[in-house]
Amino acid sequence: MIRLSGQLICTTHAQARAVMMGLPAHTRLTRAEPGCLSFDVMATDDPLIWQVDEAFTDRAAFDAHQTRTGASDWAVQTADIPRDYLITEDGAA
Repeated sequence: MIRLSGQLICTTHAQARAVMMGLPAHTRLTRAEPGCLSFDVMATDDPLIWQVDEAFTDRAAFDAHQTRTGASDWAVQTADIPRDYLITEDGAA
């Protein structure tokens, strides 16, 4: 299993609006991907910071997610937003 946990750290309210606008479609598409076990992006007490938690069945599913999102509207809309993520892998063979 591959897990990603961390934050999107907006530096402006315009970036936070971009997250809010793009998040519904990004969430729907991600949760429909083969191998997605969970995908949550939640607002925090700070209106500029979003908590991100993802889990995928394996490296292949995670890599496919990264490839899809890299070419998505979400990637364009949030390209300038810093990310602080930790990726862990359980049960590696």
